[in-house]
Amino acid sequence: MFGKSIRFSSLPTSQNPKFPTHDSSKILFPSRLIESTERNSFRIVSSATSLRLRLRYDSVERGLRARVSSDGGDSFTGDELQEETELQAPSFAEFITSERVKVVAMLALALALCNADRVVMSVAIVPLSLSHGWSRSFGGVVQSSFLWGYLISPIAGGALVDYYGGKVVMAWGVALWSLATFLTPWAAETSIWALLTMRALLGVAEGVALPCMNNMVARWFPQTERSRAVGIAMAGFQLGSAIGLTLAPILMSQGGIFGPFVIFGLSGFLWVLVWISATSSTPDQNPQISKSELDYILNNRRKSFRMENQAKRTKVIPPFRRLLSKPPTWSLIVANAMHSWGFFVILSWMPIYFNMIHRVDLTQAAWFSAVPWSVMAIVGYFGGAWSDILIQRGLSVTMTRKIMQSIGFVGPGIALIGLTAAKSPVIASAWLTLAVGLKSFSHSGFLVNLQEIAPQYSGVLHGMSNTAGTFAAIVGTIGAGFFVELVGSFQGFLLLTSFLYILSALFFDIFATGERVNFD
Repeated sequence: MFGKSIRFSSLPTSQNPKFPTHDSSKILFPSRLIESTERNSFRIVSSATSLRLRLRYDSVERGLRARVSSDGGDSFTGDELQEETELQAPSFAEFITSERVKVVAMLALALALCNADRVVMSVAIVPLSLSHGWSRSFGGVVQSSFLWGYLISPIAGGALVDYYGGKVVMAWGVALWSLATFLTPWAAETSIWALLTMRALLGVAEGVALPCMNNMVARWFPQTERSRAVGIAMAGFQLGSAIGLTLAPILMSQGGIFGPFVIFGLSGFLWVLVWISATSSTPDQNPQISKSELDYILNNRRKSFRMENQAKRTKVIPPFRRLLSKPPTWSLIVANAMHSWGFFVILSWMPIYFNMIHRVDLTQAAWFSAVPWSVMAIVGYFGGAWSDILIQRGLSVTMTRKIMQSIGFVGPGIALIGLTAAKSPVIASAWLTLAVGLKSFSHSGFLVNLQEIAPQYSGVLHGMSNTAGTFAAIVGTIGAGFFVELVGSFQGFLLLTSFLYILSALFFDIFATGERVNFD
């Protein structure tokens, strides 16, 4: 009848008289159910093959350590019991009004500015090319100069993010890229080398944006909410494309070619002031967070919370050899490379594509190019919410990430084939919207997966994969210009991009995992 037992060790019994201080090392309980009426209580439910223990205790800091043993040899330490403690999930209204959503909303605004600052050149390159007599291939070089700087900073920036935290590094990053954007008009009037240098500086600063976002999401959100959090942040990223592409022609018509650079640069400085004063690196440092929200975050982050705290003691130089020795790392590198290839090719060349292939003027071309990014922002959030629901309903994290990644890469691969056959700008924009919208599902694939396989190295992993992505983006952006000049057609390059999308999805599905990988 008394088949289960509970052993206490290292109990601070003198601090709590409700727990007896006798020397007995075991207390026997009936095997079906015992529930104390005291506030600090145990509830034990057991059967012939399993034992479930739920510990309700006001403060983990009191040092309670319990060990439960059964005849079958099952045992749990106090730390594991703490991980089993579950708090009720917040309602949608509580989630939207929480401090953690305020943090991710600020991240979304930063990423919106990040993308708006870079896409302005996609519109400005047309009048700049006409005024300076640049060829299409040289226009591709000017646009790719952003990527020269973007190639340098992600790995170093990711290591700094892991060491100093996302708040500090993001503030410096936004300040620096806003300065580069603001000074672009002066650089363009000075010399081509000054312009290329300023665009490269923009890339250096923006290289830390996504590693910072990943770091802050990992610290502020439990695993069951991270896809939604990334969806919100990346929605800002995509809306930045739409904002930049739609507002740039309007601002140019009112304030000249360089009007958008000045407006977006000043907006970045304003964001930095709000970010520094209104956010914190971790939830426990935030003075405005409620106790219930803090408890919910800390209890549901489980093991990753301890690893993130340990990240402060991690060496600045991470174990690159061990990181590169694991297939899951390469699945992320390949996925990010393809993501960046497709992203920058579409972002940089679609206004010119609509202008060249479908004979629409610059303003209309910008609008046709902007619509897909607006759709991507919306679809990305719902993709993230669906991903979280799948995990909450019991689907493995690994399978969920592979499903999201497959939709996010195979979908655009098929849609780009349709784009090559479009006969009107409306049909072309519809296919492009489908491609970009489906692409957002990959944010709940590889982008969230960066936080899962090694939370203590999420910044540097993102930096490594971003560097590979930047190489791919440089090749794609410059290659598209030379390809069009040599072959005289965008369609062939879009078909090549479609083929690469499908191959990358297959590679990720084979080698990726949603489980923690031991890199130490």
